[in-house]
Amino acid sequence: MEGDGMDKLEDVDSVYEFDPFTGNIPATKVEITVSCRNLLDKDTFSKSDPLCVLYTQGVETKQWREFGRTEVIDNTLNPDFVRKYILDYFFEEKQNLRFDLYDVDSKSPDLSKHPSECNDFLGQMFCTLGEIVGSPASRLEKPLGGIPGKKCGTIILSAEELSNCRDVATMQFCANKLDKKDFFGKSDPFMVFYRSNEDGTFTICHKTEVVKNTLNPVWQSFNIPVRALCNGDYDRTIKVEVYDWDRDGSHDFIGEFTTSYRELARGQSQFNVYEVINPKKKMKKKKYVNSGTVTLLSFSVESESTFLDYIKGGTQINFTVAIDFTASNGNPSQSTSLHYMNPYQMNAYAMALKAVGEIIQDYDSDKMFPALGFGAKLPPDGRVSHEFPLNGNMENPYCNGIEGILEAYHQSLKTVQLYGPTNFAPIINHVARYAAAVQDGSQYFVLLIITDGVISDMAQTKEAIVNGAKLPMSIIIVGVGQAEFDAMVELDGDDIRVSSRGKLAERDIVQFVPFRDYMDRTGNHVLSMARLAKDVLAEIPDQFISYMKTRGIKPNPAPPPYTPPGHTHHTQI
Repeated sequence: MEGDGMDKLEDVDSVYEFDPFTGNIPATKVEITVSCRNLLDKDTFSKSDPLCVLYTQGVETKQWREFGRTEVIDNTLNPDFVRKYILDYFFEEKQNLRFDLYDVDSKSPDLSKHPSECNDFLGQMFCTLGEIVGSPASRLEKPLGGIPGKKCGTIILSAEELSNCRDVATMQFCANKLDKKDFFGKSDPFMVFYRSNEDGTFTICHKTEVVKNTLNPVWQSFNIPVRALCNGDYDRTIKVEVYDWDRDGSHDFIGEFTTSYRELARGQSQFNVYEVINPKKKMKKKKYVNSGTVTLLSFSVESESTFLDYIKGGTQINFTVAIDFTASNGNPSQSTSLHYMNPYQMNAYAMALKAVGEIIQDYDSDKMFPALGFGAKLPPDGRVSHEFPLNGNMENPYCNGIEGILEAYHQSLKTVQLYGPTNFAPIINHVARYAAAVQDGSQYFVLLIITDGVISDMAQTKEAIVNGAKLPMSIIIVGVGQAEFDAMVELDGDDIRVSSRGKLAERDIVQFVPFRDYMDRTGNHVLSMARLAKDVLAEIPDQFISYMKTRGIKPNPAPPPYTPPGHTHHTQI
């Protein structure tokens, strides 16, 4: 019996750190619908017969791979394709897409060949998945290009998040008359839930807390995403194991039962009382009935709003960048400086800015970004400033696109004098003032601070973060250079939430990473930047949702589906 408990428990020890909301759950899936208008007409006696091919790009190789094709629609220049593309969506990655259109020649229906071999090319369009979902109502319309001197018409892409991603179930269980496992007291029971996979294996998806010294435990209710419980298949087996907790980790197996999401969804009923069976005992003892029963006390399911619901409903993400101009960066005219402008290669400041900015810009419709500096002496009088506009315009610190920020950064290096100290609070409070003015969920602010190091105003910065945690904002800090970044780790509230004057930040809004951890050994900067962006941006959607949830803000309904004008006449709403 003991041996059996040990066999069963290899998985359970790894469960302690398990979080069902982030555990290996499939990514958010997005469905892309393609329409075109005014395609080129390549056929002499009739109209073109278009087909759309989607290519995705590998992060490392930058090679385009065919992802899928729509059906061919005969004889139209305004196709609304029925076959859709379903893509995994990651906010924190730049997911490059390419759409190629061909006129399919009916005499050569063999599409196993590359479409370009026997069909006429009608044009192509490049974009990112972020651009599509970040467009108003998640609908992007762009001209097709690729044929010099020809107008190739337009392509219209709309994105829809697949809905099985968003249901969260809440349930509570109790048990009765479980087997007594402890010599001196009763058992200390807990349960472990597993979802079954296509290949018959099981993946752990939830573990209850331990209820001490009872054979009739009532566990606390818990929330779990439905996709974590059954991957969207309501009839898939869910296996539940019941254990008696032991301090030394050799928890004793009490028994198990199986159910499914469809059964659980019936709620409290005679169908949801389960006999806990220990197969070894059952084989050994003729009179064995069970090792107790587990009863479902309550069950409910709610559809959670997702990050993409808010984006589709029109929430804008405002991106602000702040750059460290303190003297510890070194003289910008010398090649050892972190601010050195090498004509052949971006410095770490420029790389960090471009890596993060190029992804966030997809979610900001006007692409105008405030860019600030801190820790420098400004002309003409040499006063020290901890929040100055890189473009020199106090009234309007906005730069046009990521390229505009880089240009303003290069210009300001020529006009200001690097100085000190390294104060973060003024910059954080600057963005917080804007965030405080729009707390209705229509805007969310992301501040990127790039710094070489040791912070001088720790107490004030902590206070600014605690205040900022109440507002629609997140802060990303990228450390460049070789300094010790211990203080930054303290600001990143992953392990211990930041506090100031005895007040805890109500949510974790800071993500810190040292840039040197992401430098690719082979000098592949594209890869370094992709890795950096992935890590610093991965927490933003959850931070964004936690703000909206605590404020009770629901996403705006997306505008009604758009019907592109074409040969059919619809009233446009």
